[in-house]
Amino acid sequence: MSNEHLIEKTVSSKTIYEGKIIDLTLHTVQLPNGKEAQREVVLHPGAVTVLALTEKDTILLVKQFRKATERVLVETPAGKLERGENPLESAKRELEEETGYVASEWKHLASFYTSPGFADELMHAYVATGLTLKQQNLDEDEFIDVFEVTADQALQMIVDGEIYDAKTLTCVYWWLRERALQGKA
Repeated sequence: MSNEHLIEKTVSSKTIYEGKIIDLTLHTVQLPNGKEAQREVVLHPGAVTVLALTEKDTILLVKQFRKATERVLVETPAGKLERGENPLESAKRELEEETGYVASEWKHLASFYTSPGFADELMHAYVATGLTLKQQNLDEDEFIDVFEVTADQALQMIVDGEIYDAKTLTCVYWWLRERALQGKA
């Protein structure tokens, strides 16, 4: 089945803002019915997140303040891709920088758009196992606490509203599903 009847064609676009992390563009589009509309689009180089599984059947989570939400959020370790960077290499870098751990085994979990209504950010999620603690190496403007949780604790944190970051929910629910399939639930 063709999706041509849903496509919006770009008539023109202009960059409104160029930043360190994002750019903002304004697009004039022709709608499927022939009318024109405006679309604001945030351009982002993409990001990674890591579900780091320990040998104790726990996962590593981080807490950090997120200015956009004005809150300290509980998240899976994550970070922005450098322009042109391989997502797996970025995931390895971010895990070590944020948590101090390196992993011997990596598996791609999924890739998904974080907010496709206005942004092109594509998040790549990985599962990391075979963890070894090295040294946390935060950027000078990063302040992060690292901690471990069990499956029951992670689920309770979701129920209690302590975890509501989408990438973290995606990773935790995948982990809980995998555990259930293995009879660990």
